[in-house]
Amino acid sequence: MLLLTTTGRTSGKNHQVPLLYLPNGEGFVVIASWGGRDYHPDWYLNLLAEPAATVDIGSTTRNVTARVANAEERATWMERAQQAHSGYEEYQRRTERPIPIVFLEPAADGGRPRW
Repeated sequence: MLLLTTTGRTSGKNHQVPLLYLPNGEGFVVIASWGGRDYHPDWYLNLLAEPAATVDIGSTTRNVTARVANAEERATWMERAQQAHSGYEEYQRRTERPIPIVFLEPAADGGRPRW
């Protein structure tokens, strides 16, 4: 699990959420499944509005920039996610929306998110 901190798209306040993740080089991959609900989780919508965020794993905090996977990346990483946690298959069956895959990549300038 990692702790993702995003900036609220309407409030401008920090929002934290624990998420399962897959490692991807120096970054992380998270899945916006929200248990298969028919709408996206707030953390995902916050990242669309402001992709700068932080990730806490243990005692380490990293600045990241979010990027949504393209169709090819999504297919590859959804398969990996389903292998890591079989629940993702069920979540996709519960909804007609394509569940987004999000890359949390190290911030290019090492800078801080806006907060």
